[in-house]
Amino acid sequence: MQELEVQQLVKDWYHNLDVHAPMIEMLPMLVPEGLEMQFPEATLRSLAEFEGWYQGVLRIFFDEVHLLKKVEVHLHPSHADVDIVVQWEASVWKPPAAKSERIVTDAHQRWVVVPDGDGKPRIQTYIVDKLDFHPGSATL
Repeated sequence: MQELEVQQLVKDWYHNLDVHAPMIEMLPMLVPEGLEMQFPEATLRSLAEFEGWYQGVLRIFFDEVHLLKKVEVHLHPSHADVDIVVQWEASVWKPPAAKSERIVTDAHQRWVVVPDGDGKPRIQTYIVDKLDFHPGSATL
């Protein structure tokens, strides 16, 4: 597993979130066992839990844009630690509001990426440490 492969995984992950990629494209980016994903609203520990969470957020957020501000990869023999800051923008409609609102926040994240059986990087741990909402942004 090389640094460029890990960086590509990060880019592909956020691209897939932006386009609301189908589950068949998302699941191979995650480890099948030992997964831990900590979001502000939930902690997920399996692919089935991720699928339920992902299907839910697809129905809440739209017009998403993820802009990578920082990706630092620290390679180790068995894994990579990745520090990420991503600006996340999304629209959300909260019934019965007449209009949608725009969320703009910097998400500070820590990932642990491990190689699969073929040496391709997969996300094992995904932790959202904090969200810094931009001035005037809607909140969650």
